[in-house]
Amino acid sequence: MYAYPDYHNYDLNPVTDIRGFDGAVVSGWDAVLHVLDTELAAGRWRICFELYPGVDEEALAAMLVRKAGIRVFRSTDARLPAPVLLERFSGYITQDRVFGRMYTGSLEDCFDPQTLQRMQAEIRSWPAPCIALGTGAALLMPEADSLWHWDLTRWEIQLRMRRGMGTWMCGTMDGQQLTKYKVGFFMEWRMADQMKRALSGRIRYRVDADDPDLPRLIPEAAYQAALDQTACRPFRMQAYFDPSVWGGQWMKNVFGLDPEVPNYGWSFDGVPEENAICFRFGNDTITFPAINLVHARPLALLGEHVYGRFGAEFPIRFDFLDTMEGGNLSLQVHPLTEYIQKTFGMHYTQDESYYILDATDESCVYLGVKPGMDLGAFEHALREAQSGGKPLDAEQFVNRFPVRKHDHVLIPAGTVHCSGKNTVVLEISATPYIFTFKLWDWGRIGLDGLPRPVHIDHGIANIQTDRDTAWARENLLHQEQVISTDPAGTVEHTGLHRLEFIETERHTIQGSRVVNVHDSVNVINLVEGREAWIESIDGAFPSTVIHYSETFIVPASVRQYVLRSTETVMVICARVR
Repeated sequence: MYAYPDYHNYDLNPVTDIRGFDGAVVSGWDAVLHVLDTELAAGRWRICFELYPGVDEEALAAMLVRKAGIRVFRSTDARLPAPVLLERFSGYITQDRVFGRMYTGSLEDCFDPQTLQRMQAEIRSWPAPCIALGTGAALLMPEADSLWHWDLTRWEIQLRMRRGMGTWMCGTMDGQQLTKYKVGFFMEWRMADQMKRALSGRIRYRVDADDPDLPRLIPEAAYQAALDQTACRPFRMQAYFDPSVWGGQWMKNVFGLDPEVPNYGWSFDGVPEENAICFRFGNDTITFPAINLVHARPLALLGEHVYGRFGAEFPIRFDFLDTMEGGNLSLQVHPLTEYIQKTFGMHYTQDESYYILDATDESCVYLGVKPGMDLGAFEHALREAQSGGKPLDAEQFVNRFPVRKHDHVLIPAGTVHCSGKNTVVLEISATPYIFTFKLWDWGRIGLDGLPRPVHIDHGIANIQTDRDTAWARENLLHQEQVISTDPAGTVEHTGLHRLEFIETERHTIQGSRVVNVHDSVNVINLVEGREAWIESIDGAFPSTVIHYSETFIVPASVRQYVLRSTETVMVICARVR
């Protein structure tokens, strides 16, 4: 019978301590509105509340109108109607439930220019205190006396969408969660992040709006200090966990998650695009999207050669896939680079790998195609199965390989693959969203009650039929090589394939080892052992404990760091080669 690891020390609420600004956090509506009163009393009569899409604008507006003598100007009064926006951006939103095309324009494209000009003139001439409120409010009030940015983490936005919240641009999108996420990812969040970056240097206060009942505010100086300090030390982000139709029981048992939830299928723990950072100032905490750090401190965080190649994007993703006592993942393939650039406007593709964190005797991966596989016959079988005909016999077309704990399976884009049941995967991959073309989902219905999206057309266009059984064995399985040894143990190269830009090493340690970041952000995870420590060579940052299965980001600015353990542990480390 399978026995779950019993470390039980995974930190579900990691924080990053910030020095020098104790007491900077202002918490609660009364305290936040008191800061507003202080601004008005100081003669700052033009207040701009720029809201990230998803912040509860109606609740905030209702609270502000109760303050006597203040006129509130709403950015939504200048926004183009939803049908106009749907038409204008139809080529980016697309008819697909999951995939759109990356938009590179600005929030200003969503507004009527004449209405903006009229409202700007009215605000300039308004003889009393006033507030510009909403997403794009900074366009109404470009010369605010006091600019506040109200932020929201990506996971909280998605949870609100599940509860019925629509998109800022287009409303509820017929209530389909995946479609709302798509509009956010390809359109709204891009434009809002661009606006956030453009306002840097003008913002006076930052507000964490994740908890609608308890807003938290800090002055800009404290926020910038938090970014400066975090970009020069190892840190963790707040992971989130979600059920799935194939989900398992491993994370629930090992991480101490809610036992009432039927399963947990996946988790992001190491994805700044999705995760958040919780800063602690003395006894108070405040949370912001981790992508803010990437956008504001890209050189220190990423390193010169990574920043030069990818810009202010974080190119490495760590996440968990749990099928222990669950089911197979969907059979899938990821797009080739040329295809993702042409079809979706992305710069790079989702190369990935499966690090087998835990396994049973039944664990397996589906990987690569059978020798001489007829792509036309495969497509016909997929379409027949998807239309309700004969279920797909996956092993007629795709290889099934057994895997064991600590195997590292390499999966360059274009390779058919999926993890089988009773396996826990630490997925190490590139991060251009979730460009997964599902080919076959074993006939399942999604948790939303709808058939899970399958993209056979996209998938068939990207499958590389030369990646057959022999090629997979020679290139994708059991590629580990010892590259060095020292008194503390060994360093092994585990991947990735030469077609992929991520390099991974596995450090087996009892004692101490100095690790060079190689001018690249490092993402590390303790894949074996109760705990280890990440330490500074010169005392630049405090010693940090890393528990079993926790993911840490080590900025490139650290240059070198020490991994130390009193017991034999294993750490997987990823960087851009």
